[in-house]
Amino acid sequence: MWYLVDVVQTAKEGGVDVIETYVFWNGHEPSVSNYYFEKRFDLVKFAKIVQQAGLYLILRIGPFVAAEWNFGGVPVWLHYVPDTVFRTDNYNFKYHMQKFMTYIVNLMKQEKLFAWQGGPIILTQVENEYGFYESFYGEGGKRYAMWAAEMAVSLNAGVPWTMCQQFDAPDIVINTCNSFYCDQFKPIFPDKPKIWTENWPGWFQTFGAPNPHRPPEDIAFSVARFFQKGGSVQNYYMYHGGTNFGRTSGGPFITTSYDYEAPIDEYGLPRLPKWAHLRELHRAIKLCEHTMLNSNPVNLSLGPSQEADVFADASGAGVAFLANTDEKNEKIVEFRNMSYHLPAWSVSILPDCKNVVFNTAKVSSQTSVVEMVPEDMRPSDKVLKALKWESFVENAGIWGNPDFVKKGFVDHINTTQDTTDYLWYTTRFVLFHRKLISNSIEL
Repeated sequence: MWYLVDVVQTAKEGGVDVIETYVFWNGHEPSVSNYYFEKRFDLVKFAKIVQQAGLYLILRIGPFVAAEWNFGGVPVWLHYVPDTVFRTDNYNFKYHMQKFMTYIVNLMKQEKLFAWQGGPIILTQVENEYGFYESFYGEGGKRYAMWAAEMAVSLNAGVPWTMCQQFDAPDIVINTCNSFYCDQFKPIFPDKPKIWTENWPGWFQTFGAPNPHRPPEDIAFSVARFFQKGGSVQNYYMYHGGTNFGRTSGGPFITTSYDYEAPIDEYGLPRLPKWAHLRELHRAIKLCEHTMLNSNPVNLSLGPSQEADVFADASGAGVAFLANTDEKNEKIVEFRNMSYHLPAWSVSILPDCKNVVFNTAKVSSQTSVVEMVPEDMRPSDKVLKALKWESFVENAGIWGNPDFVKKGFVDHINTTQDTTDYLWYTTRFVLFHRKLISNSIEL
């Protein structure tokens, strides 16, 4: 995992304090009660790498995670357990979900990875964006959401549980926001912190579509506005892009590249200027950290689309965020008897309520462009001997049989049991041709 060590270090250098990861149920329980935590699924080693870097960890157990991942991370074998309905008040689904989550929480306890044990894990998550789908399940969906929250808390992880995009979450968990902007988000219960689980610095790539792009200025604006409006925790999804290897990529027409135009690209390289611009933003916010944690903001209007939020603690120290939400026009505003230039769609950060240390619309870091260039593919004999080629082989046939005969079309997953993406139909027919012979006479 040397590569992961480098990526975590690059994230830390970018001003990141916490690493967030999903837990993929289908990767860790490929068959019933058969658990796997080796190679790229070594969750314990991942957590310890984060800890060794001096960072914290948010564990999104799910166990349904979506993530444009095959089957949303739910193991396909659960599809074949009789009378099972996913993500609703269904005994079989809840039984296997609770069993898996209990296993994960107990494993983290055993390895002393929770914060109260001296480990890096400070938050855990149950379910994922279920609020969008709950109504489709009716009352069963509501009961399931409440059960999921209560079940998770009963595991006694010793850290808070979150539910993202869960619009009726009970007060035993923290409901959180996923979006491009979450500054206007408010937790259901006022005593809960304002948490942004997913801030999307780009989007996933689909076949035949242009590469999604979100400029660093807009990302920085969204983050600054979130903390300006009382935010506590903000997470980039994704901060490090990657590749969905093998057959893990799921969803309609989604490519195996999950680069997401992230601040760290899928090669592990900082994407400039995005990575560096956000690094400077993080530095500016941390200059304000103490004051912001010990006070509540006071809002001041500076114009029709301009405002200031001022934080002041008991010592008299002050922090100010000056925002211009006009998307097209820059403005000059007056704040505490001083004039400030606010570019369109920007936030200025003043750690002392006087001097601007960062403006989200002003990118000062260098820009780099990754360019693919032709390479001489004629290596030396020594290099050829060192190369090791690997290939992925899918077994032909279904369940060990080369073929089978059936009338009509079949359901893909029920037929292949997710062992392959390919289902070939062949047929044949016999065409009978009759030659008509006729005799005629002429009168």
